[in-house]
Amino acid sequence: MELLWATEDFVIAGRPYAGFPILLCDTMESCVPANLFLRSYLLRGAIGSKRSWPSTGRAMYDFFSFLQAHDLDWRDVDRGEAKCLTAAYRDYCLIACELSPNTIRQRLHYICKFYEFAHKNGWVSRLPFNYEERTVNRDKGLLAHLDTSGGKASANDVMPRKSKALPKYLSMAEVKALLASADNPHHRMMMRFALHTGLRREEIAAFPLAYVFSPEKAGRTERNIRIYLDPFDGSGMVTKGSKPRAIYVSCQLMTELYNYQTKVRGERASLSKTPQKALFLNRSGETYGEEGKSLNRIIRSAGERVGIKAHTHLLRHTYATHTLVSLQRTPASGLDPLVFVQRQLGHASIQTTMVYLHLVNEMADEAVLAYDDELSTMAGVS
Repeated sequence: MELLWATEDFVIAGRPYAGFPILLCDTMESCVPANLFLRSYLLRGAIGSKRSWPSTGRAMYDFFSFLQAHDLDWRDVDRGEAKCLTAAYRDYCLIACELSPNTIRQRLHYICKFYEFAHKNGWVSRLPFNYEERTVNRDKGLLAHLDTSGGKASANDVMPRKSKALPKYLSMAEVKALLASADNPHHRMMMRFALHTGLRREEIAAFPLAYVFSPEKAGRTERNIRIYLDPFDGSGMVTKGSKPRAIYVSCQLMTELYNYQTKVRGERASLSKTPQKALFLNRSGETYGEEGKSLNRIIRSAGERVGIKAHTHLLRHTYATHTLVSLQRTPASGLDPLVFVQRQLGHASIQTTMVYLHLVNEMADEAVLAYDDELSTMAGVS
């Protein structure tokens, strides 16, 4: 088997797809079932990002290579063996390759999607796996009414059981130390922005200058300002899956962003030959590329100076955890804390957001100041 990455010459419906995964047999002929699946799965309407192309392509390549090495046919779902094809591949990855359960889960996810596609098209008579009901740990505290599963969930029986650790987050003391370690005003403002909004690194990197304004000049007096993140409004905004959503930022943070734009950003903006749409610019005066990957390096470097292992997603976890705590302690009328955090983070499912409930329950039961207010007192940290 061979795994290739398409060039600009690879065109589907008049549109080039450079970097798209393509599987070839040893004869250099197309592995038709796999490639048809890749086109269907990766180019379906719900997918707006190329991020899953490499992982899906490599999972399909590895599975078909496994089948070839063991002289197995992917269509032989009724092979009469004790283990189905997907279970045999799972154990091969676990025992022979010594891969982590999470890596195996990711690969099997794509492979099972392939078999669902094959079954739908009549290529196999049945799926080489089953679904079973498993007991799951659901949070029984805040917003337990949102969970109607009865503690049960349907799970693919070939999948290794999840051993996902709870996400880490920073204490307020660590937040202060991290911000104090950032001597660069551009870096410090980016970190403050991440801590105040919980945006993903690519969303921070692309956050448009056009979204920033002076609340005072605009006559805005509300505490929180609603901002609509729209990848299609021409501002250059980027969101996961290109899905528009609204977020809220405090009036004070918007004022800080406006002051940063007018007093600090110009230093870097003058280095670029062309005007840049993004609020935050790199030292060359250009927008941060590679979906904001360099933001991780900036935050990691700041953390190393004070002995903290930090990255952009850690700041996102920090925002979510402390915001949920604050909303629990100072509930607003009609505001569902978990739903608010879900929408702010852009989670498609509230189940994803519920992981933060476990973090909240693990936190010491002591008086906690409102997260945004506490951060706002650090506006002058340098």
